[in-house]
Amino acid sequence: MAATMRVLMMIVMVASVVSVSYAATGTATFYTPPYVPSSCFGFQDNGVMIAAASDAIWDNRAACGRNYRVTCTGPTNQGVPQPCRGSVEVKIVDYCPPGCAGTIDLSQEAFAIIADPNAGKVNIEFDQV
Repeated sequence: MAATMRVLMMIVMVASVVSVSYAATGTATFYTPPYVPSSCFGFQDNGVMIAAASDAIWDNRAACGRNYRVTCTGPTNQGVPQPCRGSVEVKIVDYCPPGCAGTIDLSQEAFAIIADPNAGKVNIEFDQV
């Protein structure tokens, strides 16, 4: 019985490590309205929980319509107070062209959920949901 419990505990620990390590890391910035037109959906209104994908995830428009959970993990500059507030789920509706300052360019409203907008740019973890 004790051996079974140890095996079960090992499986649970490995499963937790695998799920944590799945998230990719990068940076998030934000852009302001108007949010239409967008590269993916033209003049269709997709609300405000949206984002633009950089080349890191754009994949020749394949990112259009994908949902990502984005979690702030810390400031991009040392010595800056912790800007993080949490996580948000966004839909990719636009393209952030080469030179984009972040991996994911969130709408201003989505960025404000995960971090203090005064930070401008934050480190993130993100994964497709």
